[in-house]
Amino acid sequence: MDQIEVIVVDQSGKTAGVVERIRRMVHDGTLREGDPLPSTRALAAELGVARGTVVAAYDQLDGEGWIRTRHGAVARVVASAGMGVRDVLPAPDPVATASASTAPMTTSARLIDCRPGIPAVTAIAQRDWRAAWRAAADAPLRNAVADPLGTVELRAQVVAQLGLSRGFAPSVDRVLLTAGTSEALSLVTEALRVHLGRAPVFAVEDPGYRTGQRAVLSAGGTVLGIPLDDDGMDLDALTAAPPVDVVLVTPTHQYPLGSVMPVTRRQRLLAWAAATGTLVVEDDYDSEFRHRGSPVPALAALDADGAVLHVGGFSKTLDPRLRCSYVVLPRAAGEPVGAGSVAGVADAVLAARRARGAVVAEPVQIALAHLLRTGALRRHLGRVRRDYTHRRARIAARLDGVAGLEARALTGGLHAVVVWSGPATGREVAARMAGAGALVSTLEEYGLAPGSTPAGVVLGYGAVTVPELDRALDALVAAVERAEIVA
Repeated sequence: MDQIEVIVVDQSGKTAGVVERIRRMVHDGTLREGDPLPSTRALAAELGVARGTVVAAYDQLDGEGWIRTRHGAVARVVASAGMGVRDVLPAPDPVATASASTAPMTTSARLIDCRPGIPAVTAIAQRDWRAAWRAAADAPLRNAVADPLGTVELRAQVVAQLGLSRGFAPSVDRVLLTAGTSEALSLVTEALRVHLGRAPVFAVEDPGYRTGQRAVLSAGGTVLGIPLDDDGMDLDALTAAPPVDVVLVTPTHQYPLGSVMPVTRRQRLLAWAAATGTLVVEDDYDSEFRHRGSPVPALAALDADGAVLHVGGFSKTLDPRLRCSYVVLPRAAGEPVGAGSVAGVADAVLAARRARGAVVAEPVQIALAHLLRTGALRRHLGRVRRDYTHRRARIAARLDGVAGLEARALTGGLHAVVVWSGPATGREVAARMAGAGALVSTLEEYGLAPGSTPAGVVLGYGAVTVPELDRALDALVAAVERAEIVA
């Protein structure tokens, strides 16, 4: 072995010694991006330790983002962390950095992009990814129009996945595909507008998912912001508000603040919806990633009255560019239901889907069905859960004890919210971070009513390595401290 030196460690710290030595060698540039590492057997023999010690060390380094391991392939360094941010970045453009938090996702690769919404796309095993697309390429060509609802195979696989992970298994005829969550919300809005004969009114979380709210507005709906408390949407404020047709919620991991709606509040929301005939749209965008506590049942799993329309997808589990989500209707088409917005919603949404036509390419559907059927997606989720948990712990450790800073939304998902008590605005801090080479979103961007959010930033950690995350956190702390001094 040419690069890695013999590591002398005591019996109690062998794995930690291997981990720390490789970290230092990456940090000081001895090991660079793409460099191969010895096999676990070869390194164990050279160090005089058990192979399991090296396997555990590689596993930890993979989870932290220093290296990437693949079954049957050589482990390689993911990124060289020895270079400082300013060593690899040009001088910042003051005009560009002032609005960097809302810049498009085509930013230079030399920037550390910690804006939310990007999962670890490259983490999937390449053999599984290629096998899925070979299955799509091998599918027979057909002289036919695609089913607007989606292929039966993928919808059936979605049903099986929901049964395993979310606690309910709807019939296949209640599932249809959409081109992402925004298209799903646009579809539901359009269906209700035709069904009700007027613009549907959506009660939405404030702060909340602004892209989804814009989809509702663009499809002819209106939105009414409902404030949040520590457990999600404030139901007292909801019931005191003017009548609405739909309640749009992210109960498993509120976006962006990260709260989890307790089961008792979920039951109260469902009882109120059933009594008033209000449709509840559950955006279950990243429930697969829980870093602390037990999984929380989906609203749809608790729904005995057919009030919940469930929306899920593959943007956070695989790749947002696949543009594939799914809608689970409250009840099958034609099934009797009470009055209000819920009545006939299944028929209305199905009619809107058929009117719009198919939106997800069949090769994409075949590839996704293959990943689900073969268990490749479950294996991928197991790997990235570990990686995301490492990053979440890294954020908590780095910001713990930093005066004036508080990290939130760390119980699950792919992002953290960092707030502070001083006078600095999120925009000021985001601009200073962009000048240091790290992009984040501001918490204020998610507020519907003025003053509905504290000063803060939303930091995504799904697609960055641990060294990149460390540099972004350093930039965040420095930006807040600098903003406080200037203020």
